[in-house]
Amino acid sequence: MNDLSSFETIDMERRGFLKVSAVAGGGLLIGFHLPLANRAGAAEAAGKDFTPNAWIRIDADDTVTLRVASSEMGQGVYTAIPMLLAEELECDWARIKVEMAPADKAYTNPLIGQQLTGGSTAVRAFWTPLRQAGAAGRDLLIRAAAQTWKVKEDECRAENGVVLHKTSNLKASYGELAAKAATLPVPSEVFLKEPGEFKLIGKSTARLDTPLKVNGSAVFGMDVKLPGLLTAVVARCPVFGGKPKKFDATKAKSVPGVSQVLSVHSGIAVVADSFWAAQQARAALAVEWDEGANAKLDSAAIRRQLERALKKKGVTARNDGDAAKALKAASKRIEAVYEAPYLAHACMEPMNCTAVVKKNSCELWVPTQNQTAAQFVAAQITGLPLENVKVNTTFLGGGFGRRGEQDFVAEAVQLAMATGAPVKLIWTREDDMHHDYYRPATLNRLSAALDKDGNPVAWRHEIAGGSIFSRVFPNSIKNGIDNTSVEGAANLPYAIPNLQVTWVMENGAVPVGFWRSVGSSQNAYITECFLDELAAAAGKDPYEYRRALLTKHPRHLGVLELAAQKAGWGTPLPAGRTRGIAVAEAFGSYCAQVAEVTLEGGRGRSRLPASRDTCTSLYIAEADPAARQAPAAGLASEQESAAHAIAHADPQHDIVTCARLGADNKFFLGQSLRPVERRRERYFQIPQIGFGAQVARVIAPPPSGIPIDAARNARGDLRAQHGRDPLRGNNALSVNAQLALVLARGQNRFAAEKP
Repeated sequence: MNDLSSFETIDMERRGFLKVSAVAGGGLLIGFHLPLANRAGAAEAAGKDFTPNAWIRIDADDTVTLRVASSEMGQGVYTAIPMLLAEELECDWARIKVEMAPADKAYTNPLIGQQLTGGSTAVRAFWTPLRQAGAAGRDLLIRAAAQTWKVKEDECRAENGVVLHKTSNLKASYGELAAKAATLPVPSEVFLKEPGEFKLIGKSTARLDTPLKVNGSAVFGMDVKLPGLLTAVVARCPVFGGKPKKFDATKAKSVPGVSQVLSVHSGIAVVADSFWAAQQARAALAVEWDEGANAKLDSAAIRRQLERALKKKGVTARNDGDAAKALKAASKRIEAVYEAPYLAHACMEPMNCTAVVKKNSCELWVPTQNQTAAQFVAAQITGLPLENVKVNTTFLGGGFGRRGEQDFVAEAVQLAMATGAPVKLIWTREDDMHHDYYRPATLNRLSAALDKDGNPVAWRHEIAGGSIFSRVFPNSIKNGIDNTSVEGAANLPYAIPNLQVTWVMENGAVPVGFWRSVGSSQNAYITECFLDELAAAAGKDPYEYRRALLTKHPRHLGVLELAAQKAGWGTPLPAGRTRGIAVAEAFGSYCAQVAEVTLEGGRGRSRLPASRDTCTSLYIAEADPAARQAPAAGLASEQESAAHAIAHADPQHDIVTCARLGADNKFFLGQSLRPVERRRERYFQIPQIGFGAQVARVIAPPPSGIPIDAARNARGDLRAQHGRDPLRGNNALSVNAQLALVLARGQNRFAAEKP
């Protein structure tokens, strides 16, 4: 057995989480109870008898099967969760198999209280329980071997799916020992590895889902096929809150393959034997819509609503010192207004759900982030007990929070009930964009005061926007604050003595929902841009300006310095090229970025060039892709260390250098290379890189030699090309900030010319 002197000890009897039993064929089945971090929320979500369990199986053929309760939508949990188990179990990684767990209270996320994948919690939630279960399995197998060989347990060790006797040639595979191990009593305690002993966690590991996606065997929601399956699409009112007044389905029903046209809660559905027939029939529908009170709603009206809200007194989310007094007394004051638009999720795979409803059962095949809610909604519609609703979770073609909603599940269940047949409901890309639960639009007014040395002595951030929690989890709003609206603003890490953040809830007609990294996705952009405004006003380097203000936040400082180092911050740049830097934290992930921007012809029309000499490059410091959701995403305990990475994108390849930041602030480096081919256009889409926190583009003041009218020229070019002003109400910004905003929006917001 391994030396136990450096291991963390867990009293399993006290936690009462492990169950062991034999299975048919001589296997070992390990179930474990997940200790709850939020028992009140869990009880509310799952009832008083909340006893979550997950199951691990070791078969006689040495196969280790793990049911993963978290949804795989590209973030890697299909690999990361098994890594936690295999790390402590010491099994053969090549024999790992993965099954997606059904909807059941046994698989409740202990940090959320539902079987839900979100908030960067998947690995954090299951970090300890899965490792404990793996360690318990390892100890049982070692004990089984010791008893079989009649030797002491500490003379045996487990390695790569085999138990070895240290002083002889005796060895046995896990499959050979599984039946014996299943008959043994649960160990009273297990020992977990120290981070320095990890063989899988924190290491670059081939993803288990990649082969399935390459060979086409991975099943996404759109891939589901069943005997007699019908396809449905729904015509929905183009105005939020509207409903059909009347419709004529005569032409729609004449389309070959159409079986039914019927009403559902969200509009008019067309059911056919193919998607093409359903789509053509929907286009042939004659619908008169009652557009309701929002018929004349437009962007200008939304902006006016937010402007009125910003004049109201907001609820205080943070209040250090006396910002109002310091601003009033300031000799130098900087002000800016930032506007963030509604944003759709735009998942690669549009919303879809397949449903079969019978007299005593309902079965779903759905790419969902929330199995608990999907099961509940289906049970409510059908009137069936929860246990009679089976949820099969497919792979998700992107999620970002959108697939936690249940509108598409409800439509599919309604249609399956109405038709008495299996129905696959499909949303088109247009449906997805027009009927989303969007990231909230906000209006932000920021004010800051600088002392004689240019250091910020006051900072005030006033926010007005919609609330996600008021719709989804209204009981989570405390003291009038929706934390998702102020994250990234209220937790500003900079050492500013007088700091105030206020928020006004202004819910509008546009439905809002969780959007990847939620409030931080916009607030990090806003606060980092404004800090650059302060650095420019102070005449200081934006990197050094941040460093001086982050002395009390070593995690922010560490990742900022690493990004700057890898990007060569401070080294000379060719004429017409400039750098910018930003840092942010969300959901326990720390992210820093450096961007280099090249101006062409002095006109500020930056694009993504095809040659290396003029490439736009990114440097991203974020969590290690091999451990994205675990030590990177919040560190389940104080004993787990941070993981960070640097990514430098050049025109030919993504070169990813992973740097793991330990508790002693030492970095452990590794590098990988993967072809990019024709995906160069994504380099500047920084919000799509990274995972917990998505910090936005922040461009430093341009170097000398760049005409100050570059922003104006670029602004005019983009206005002419796209028919709208790229600054959109940010005229109060400095020329440098305008240039940064124009370049960023020219690259990302307006999908400028590709190479």
